[in-house]
Amino acid sequence: MCGILAVLGCGDESQGKRVHVLELSRRLKHRGPDWSGLHQVADNYLCHQRLAIIDPASGDQPLYNEDKSVAVAVNGEIYNHEELRERLSGHRFRTGSDCEVIAHLYEEHGEGFIDMLDGVFSFVLLDARDHSFIAARDAIGVTSLYIGWGIDGSVWISSEMKGLNDDCEHFEIFPPGNLYSSKEKCFKRWYNPPWFSEVIPSVPYDPLRLRSAFEKAVIKRLMTDVPFGVLLSGGLDSSLVAAVAARHFAGTKAAKRWGTRLHSFCVGLEGSPDLKAAKEVADHLGTVHHEFNFTVQDGIDAIEDVIYHIETYDVTTIRASTLMFQMSRKIKALGVKMVISGEGADEIFGGYLYFHKAPNKEEFHQETCRKIKALHQYDCLRANKATSAWGLEVRVPFLDKEFIDEAMSIDPEWKMIRPDLGRIEKWILRKAFDDEEKPFLPKHILYRQKEQFSDGVGYSWIDGLKDHAASNVSDKMMSNAKFIYPHNTPTTKEAYYYRMIFERYFPQSSAILTVPGGPSVACSTAKAIEWDAQWSGNLDPSGRAALGVHLSAYEQDTIAVGGSNKPGPMETVVNGVAIES
Repeated sequence: MCGILAVLGCGDESQGKRVHVLELSRRLKHRGPDWSGLHQVADNYLCHQRLAIIDPASGDQPLYNEDKSVAVAVNGEIYNHEELRERLSGHRFRTGSDCEVIAHLYEEHGEGFIDMLDGVFSFVLLDARDHSFIAARDAIGVTSLYIGWGIDGSVWISSEMKGLNDDCEHFEIFPPGNLYSSKEKCFKRWYNPPWFSEVIPSVPYDPLRLRSAFEKAVIKRLMTDVPFGVLLSGGLDSSLVAAVAARHFAGTKAAKRWGTRLHSFCVGLEGSPDLKAAKEVADHLGTVHHEFNFTVQDGIDAIEDVIYHIETYDVTTIRASTLMFQMSRKIKALGVKMVISGEGADEIFGGYLYFHKAPNKEEFHQETCRKIKALHQYDCLRANKATSAWGLEVRVPFLDKEFIDEAMSIDPEWKMIRPDLGRIEKWILRKAFDDEEKPFLPKHILYRQKEQFSDGVGYSWIDGLKDHAASNVSDKMMSNAKFIYPHNTPTTKEAYYYRMIFERYFPQSSAILTVPGGPSVACSTAKAIEWDAQWSGNLDPSGRAALGVHLSAYEQDTIAVGGSNKPGPMETVVNGVAIES
């Protein structure tokens, strides 16, 4: 992922202002170490820090139309750029960059082209003819983007908060699926799929159609001119990404250039569930597998850097980001610049363990809609910024626009967790890839219980974080928490510890308001806590907090079928009873 910074209508065209803007853009250099570009039109500045993935030789940004009257700085990738180029046959392209089509589409269609883009993106486009600009962010918010307003009347847009927080009177998250126009001075939603209104869909489940949609999403993300690999935790989502990528990799341009064996990467504490499962999947798929071990102390030592880069104080996000941050550094050191990952499946299919308690299909579906809408503040933020911290790009096929539309059109009755019918969480996804003739994955991996990333790398990781926080936050400090932090008051010492670090880097009230809050159990929204009365007394974001569901739930007593009190390797605990998968 690249970094963009735009300062628009600031009223200052001086060299001093240009130097200041360049200095601020360097705060984003970790996102794009391959090139720095700045385009100035009067008092408008467009900066870009490039991570070169497509056309490394000539695709430096900002990008332009034929006479340079339109300039655009883009973070992201446009997967259908070749098709769009064919439709723009009357235009002359300067580079092979996938993002150059944006400047020419604007010439042809004005603001109305954004839904034509198949990809993930955030961009700022400057029209020198009337000094107007538009900015837009992808449908789900896979790419990060912020907007701010200066006291001098300027508008600031940046890939990260650190590019604008010191110069803006107010700033906020740029909403996903939206366009901002300088002419109208307001946001307009360009992405309005049927699921966004939370109306209950009724399309019957077709496993082959779902499988095909996901395969297409993975295949289009194999578009690259640099070495790449897959993140492989050994859980269902990353394993399916790896399986589909491995099956279709040999015929790609990347395979011809870099070799036909796919590389896979995993991180965890020694002996963690993820490391063991990932190795088994890698052996099955025949990938070149790289396993990175880390210690609890390694993670603790990185916490401050992680919070600076990911720009949040959310507990779950920090727990998982620390591991991804460590792994990304190792991956980049191997010369890899892009990875494909499995974020998004749990939100789309109700894969978090608390979905076991969904009372009906209507509430199940509405919760998945809420989860998808919030992804830009959680898993998308983590995946984007933890990798970008080391100049690594992450691609997420489960959040492909067409795949989401397909998956969210299915009658949610099929997504419901029904032990009486042998359906565990994400059953419809598992069933779609349960191919007896040509297996994508071993059965016990295909039906492995959900582990949140921060749990699966080793349970002692979370326990170690809690112990470290307790040694840095006293009971007396906690007793005053509501006065020190009146907004999103931390209720645990771990949350208090992260908040202290965050506000050291980002003390502005606008920064504090960019982080979501409210009660949660096992990554639920606040609304879903109503599904089970006992959860309100166990508000922890770990998957183990899903009492009566997770195999290793906190202080849980289980009664297994057949008399054993330990669930077997293919059993899921529901309401204290282990059910065969």
